[in-house]
Amino acid sequence: MDFLISPVRETVHRQNDDLLSAGLGLAGLRGAPAAFADPSQPTPAELRRRAIQMSWKGIADLGPLGGYGSVYGAVPDVPGCEYQALARIPGAHAPHRVLVQVPDAFDATARCLVVTASSGSRGVYGAIALAGAWGLPRGCAVAYTDKGTGSDYFDTAEATGVTLDGTRARAGTAPLAFLPEHYTPDDGIAIKHAHSGDNPEADWGRDVLQAAAFGLAMLDRAFPAQAPFTAANTRIIATGLSNGGGAVLQAAGLDDAHVLDAVVALEPNVNTPGHGRALYDYATEAAWLMPCALAAARFNAAPLARLSDGTLPPATLARCATLRAAGTVHEGTLAAQAGQALAMLHASGWTDDAIATAASSVAFDLWRAVAVTYASSYLRAGVGAMPCGYSFVLAVPANEDAAAVRAAWSADAAGIPPGSGVVIRDSLASGADPTAPGLRCLRELWTGDGADARRLHAAVAATAVRLPRRELPIWVIHGAADGLLPPAFSSQPYVDWLRAEGRHPLFWRVPYAQHFDAFLPLPGFGDRHVPLLPYGYRALDQVYDHLLHGTPLTQPPQPHARPRGPGSLSRKNLGWPAGG
Repeated sequence: MDFLISPVRETVHRQNDDLLSAGLGLAGLRGAPAAFADPSQPTPAELRRRAIQMSWKGIADLGPLGGYGSVYGAVPDVPGCEYQALARIPGAHAPHRVLVQVPDAFDATARCLVVTASSGSRGVYGAIALAGAWGLPRGCAVAYTDKGTGSDYFDTAEATGVTLDGTRARAGTAPLAFLPEHYTPDDGIAIKHAHSGDNPEADWGRDVLQAAAFGLAMLDRAFPAQAPFTAANTRIIATGLSNGGGAVLQAAGLDDAHVLDAVVALEPNVNTPGHGRALYDYATEAAWLMPCALAAARFNAAPLARLSDGTLPPATLARCATLRAAGTVHEGTLAAQAGQALAMLHASGWTDDAIATAASSVAFDLWRAVAVTYASSYLRAGVGAMPCGYSFVLAVPANEDAAAVRAAWSADAAGIPPGSGVVIRDSLASGADPTAPGLRCLRELWTGDGADARRLHAAVAATAVRLPRRELPIWVIHGAADGLLPPAFSSQPYVDWLRAEGRHPLFWRVPYAQHFDAFLPLPGFGDRHVPLLPYGYRALDQVYDHLLHGTPLTQPPQPHARPRGPGSLSRKNLGWPAGG
């Protein structure tokens, strides 16, 4: 494995410290963040436990009404071993993490390896609620990659970063999972996704294929008497969600060696050449127009579109005023301005359902967070030279311990600020709508024709998927109400492209499902939407049955999902076909 740049770290996880929940079980995963005996110096075992817990909480609906563990899913105790290392794509500046979980109950009679990539920009455990929860109890090994993103934050002020085991160390005293090539003490916080000097998204598929190769090698290590484990004698299923879904679809198009036996992608961030829209395009558009568009009366009941007293957020009013001053909208009344902004979004493909759920992305400043991080990544900007005057800085309240915040980054951070004590600093901020100047700059990197805009477009083009081999089973699942990665911009164009090219992907467009299962416990979400994870589990079940028993894999009926309302989720809400 010449792509590894670190020794393999092997750990055993048994007796209240298993692979799937680090001994927490479903009740513990639902509870308060796993504690550290010394918050400023947590142990590797403590960081691992919390990283697994935070990864579950970031993806799954573990709320009391959500049905996890009763209607679908389970968190059994799965003892076994873990193997992790740092790997590098040829030509890349920064490594990606690879990690393999091998259960003690690995089914040697039906050799199975699930390979996955983290959702969003999360750390290496970021897909455990999908790939681990489905594969480990079934006796499959699971190989993960953080795909060159993750929570290996580097603090330039104290020159500390994250080691392979999750603990922090000063640069030069230990190998770090991410070390920026150039920095000064005043540059703030370096994030691997934004500041690696690479365009990691263009390599996500290669990361997945390297993780698969690492997984096979670690099976050789775990079971030497049964070696070699190869793509020819081991069933390899790639699955991922969100950015992880895009990563496994990239891998499908790069799989010239026929490593993968099937691919299941949930709500993928997929860039299809000549079809759909790129995330950076619609994220910057949404960041600019959506705050004003949400003032339209049709969104009065949309979760997080209004303040608790039912009034419009000040930022909404300020953005409409900004758009009018910029000449983007021309009407005099707020309602008419919102209508114009909404019409622009409709004209570019947004639906009201997507906009209504995207109100949460406006409220949580997610559009700006995505645009800032991805612009820096696409332009290969260093930590002190982010585009449009942005930077990431540590901002810890006086009553909190900055050392403890840093120490928890490898477990708690989601890979894109703001969060975990790291905020976005905007040097262009001014006026009543302070984020507007920076957002206009970010948007012009897409709509403009300057040198940076051309470089950004070239970087986005490099992320486009390639056509997979004709016989590779591919199943795509997307929520119809996804407001972060609308299916009309991502999965639907991809599926249509495959079909036009003579491929036969399976596709579920799930009614009432949106992007964040983890948001379903929030007021207004769970009663309006269904979770997407159970559909991923169901698709994986059918793909596995196809690979193991030869059961035909044909397009199943679309689920007839319906919201649960004020009560708890039931099996009927998932809308499985009769007898399913």
